[in-house]
Amino acid sequence: MAENPDRNAPKPALQLKSQKFREARQGDWRLLNAQLEKAERDGLKSFSIDELLNLPVLYRSAMSSLSMAQSISLDRNLITYLQTLCARAYVNIYGPQTRLKEVLAGFFVRAWPRSFRSLGLELILAFVLFFGGAVLGWLLCAQDPTWYGFFMPGEYRSVDSSVAELKETLGGNTEDQALSPFAVFLMGHNTQVAIMAFAFGIMFGLPSVALLILNGIPLGAMLWLFHSKGLGLEFAAWLSIHGTTELFAIIIAGACGLHIGRRLIFPGDQPRRDSLMDAGRLTGTVMIGVAAMLTVAGCLEGFGRQLITESWIRFAIGGAMLTLWLSYFFFVGRERKHG
Repeated sequence: MAENPDRNAPKPALQLKSQKFREARQGDWRLLNAQLEKAERDGLKSFSIDELLNLPVLYRSAMSSLSMAQSISLDRNLITYLQTLCARAYVNIYGPQTRLKEVLAGFFVRAWPRSFRSLGLELILAFVLFFGGAVLGWLLCAQDPTWYGFFMPGEYRSVDSSVAELKETLGGNTEDQALSPFAVFLMGHNTQVAIMAFAFGIMFGLPSVALLILNGIPLGAMLWLFHSKGLGLEFAAWLSIHGTTELFAIIIAGACGLHIGRRLIFPGDQPRRDSLMDAGRLTGTVMIGVAAMLTVAGCLEGFGRQLITESWIRFAIGGAMLTLWLSYFFFVGRERKHG
């Protein structure tokens, strides 16, 4: 029986060289890969002392293999494998060891609630300005109903709307008429105001003051309109599902702008530039959380409020959200006192 000439043919020199190179070193590569998989799965804290000491040794050995493979031009697949292995090892040894879940936990459990509490009096002032604007809008419309048309564009119901027409805007079905124009107005407008109330704090906080008041006025005007038609309770329930989250976010954003303005006007013992940088770091942390609140408010506005029609359930959800936020901001992340 004739032998297969292909089987007896000598292997290409490059392939033979790569094979011998791999056989001599792949034990260390496999061990390094196994340790990296463990680090990526459980973190370096799961390593024993010997494993921690051995990991840099295996990394340097892999780097040496990679350098040698590149210098003698071994096959591309081997070089790519070693490059990937070395990159993974570098990240695990020298890269930041904080995982995403640890970063998120640090933000939501410590950074955000603590930064919120640091705003202090600015939060109270922002609350007074916003709801002071709402009271002003109510009183002006109650004194002269023509003010309502000035505060609210015509498509958002007029003082001549009937009770039935106003009730349609509070419906909970999926028809277009149930999606009140004011819901769209409130969500989009308040999101813009939150951004501007924060950003304009750089102008010594004065635009933030104006925006808080002016954003409260349309709310007061709408409350007056529905109350005048005997639908005040229904409107408050309709608004509460997402409003206790969204309006709270607006107030917090306004407080951030006021804080920046105050630190500019009264920098204390710091240079004004350093005071502004400190204020920016604090309020920047808070505003990341405000963005999360507005996202939650959007979900509540888009789903819960349109699917739920009973006023008492709407109030229950709104009250639960407000209680949740207040409990979170005032109790989460506090340092435990020892002794």
